[in-house]
Amino acid sequence: MGRIFALLLLAFLLTACTLTPDYERPELEVPEKYAASLPPGESIANLDWWELFRDEQLQLLIRTALAQNKDLGIALSRIEEARLTVTAVRANQFPFLGVSGFFGQDRQSREIIPGAQSDDRFLLTGDLTYQVDLWGEFRRSTEAARADLLATESAHRNITLSLVSEVARAYLLLRDLDARLEVSERTLQTRLESLTLINARFDKGTVSELDVHQARIEVAVAESAIATFQRQIVQTQNALRILMGRNPGPVTRGEALDSQTFPPAIPTGLPSELLQRRPDVIQAEANLAAATARVGVAEALRYPSIALTGRFGAESTDLSDLNSSDAETWNIGANLLGPIFNSGQLKAQAEAARERARQSLLSYEATLQDSFREVEDALVAVRTYRDEHAAQARRAHAATSAARLSWARYDGGVVDYLEVLDSERTLFNAELAESQSLQLYYSAIVRLYGALGGGWSVQE
Repeated sequence: MGRIFALLLLAFLLTACTLTPDYERPELEVPEKYAASLPPGESIANLDWWELFRDEQLQLLIRTALAQNKDLGIALSRIEEARLTVTAVRANQFPFLGVSGFFGQDRQSREIIPGAQSDDRFLLTGDLTYQVDLWGEFRRSTEAARADLLATESAHRNITLSLVSEVARAYLLLRDLDARLEVSERTLQTRLESLTLINARFDKGTVSELDVHQARIEVAVAESAIATFQRQIVQTQNALRILMGRNPGPVTRGEALDSQTFPPAIPTGLPSELLQRRPDVIQAEANLAAATARVGVAEALRYPSIALTGRFGAESTDLSDLNSSDAETWNIGANLLGPIFNSGQLKAQAEAARERARQSLLSYEATLQDSFREVEDALVAVRTYRDEHAAQARRAHAATSAARLSWARYDGGVVDYLEVLDSERTLFNAELAESQSLQLYYSAIVRLYGALGGGWSVQE
């Protein structure tokens, strides 16, 4: 056994070299600031999602989704799988100790050994095996497994961030549809009252039949809008319930759309922070690190390997003699295995591993570039939708005044009913557009939060 331990010590001393350099982050082209940057300050991405979304009902929906969403549950299970894989792969760096036993009878052929008798045989041994990691194969495999673990953790964070954003956007859309349905129902009620008035005037002969038909058209337009928004509300509720890990059904509302509160300023931080904050960028880099480590694994297979073995135990023909010193049996040895000719297979495998590493590098760079694009797109969306909503609000206010004046002019006989119809259509469309533009502005803030990798600080 002393010789075995001496061999193991020598083996550990031999495991000091690897065939490929350690992973280092590649040089990347990172802009100093965003082209459409908003006011400076601590990035909005440093806020936790419950600090950004103040609606208590929305917070409840997000918490439910984080607890019950199926995709998130799968991602969490993959993290545990990757963690166990690290343990399994890392075990190859250490000796394996096992026990083996045998009991049986045997008899040699009497044609060969005349008079041979059957004999009992009892064997109990402890077996020790250790493959020397001469070229860093097992260490690189462990590095790759750890990088895979980081990638799965980042994938889980990415799904978490996407889920929070999707729930928030779906909820904002739902509240927008609620608002537009309310506008449509209010408009329908107004148009039904107008139709009643027009019918009364027609019966008295003060207006033409054309006015009656035009009023009926506008009633039908409002009824059609109500049906459309009712359908979209149910579909949005169902989508939101699936995100929450539940079957389709109704969703409880909280604050109205125009009562939602978001930070007045939306600072973004620096583009370089995306390397540490965006989960998909971190995942892509982890994949690159894993692919780089596997190049070392593939290269190590091209060189000889040494495996040390040892066995110590007892063997006898009688069970009671197993503890006798004469029954002692042991052996130690070393196996050398090296490739000589394999038709270029191992070399091709190593080159293929290098190509996969190159692909991972390009994927990492593409993911980073795409993250910059998403932030820039979200920034311009926040600014332009904010301006668009302000304009739509002014339009709706002016349309309200114009519709009121048109009715007064029509009652006074100054204008015909066509002007009233035009004013009411403008008002209806303006009120719908005002609600939708507010939802798009809030949704752009949510997209920016997600594009910045919101919810995790750079220090983490």
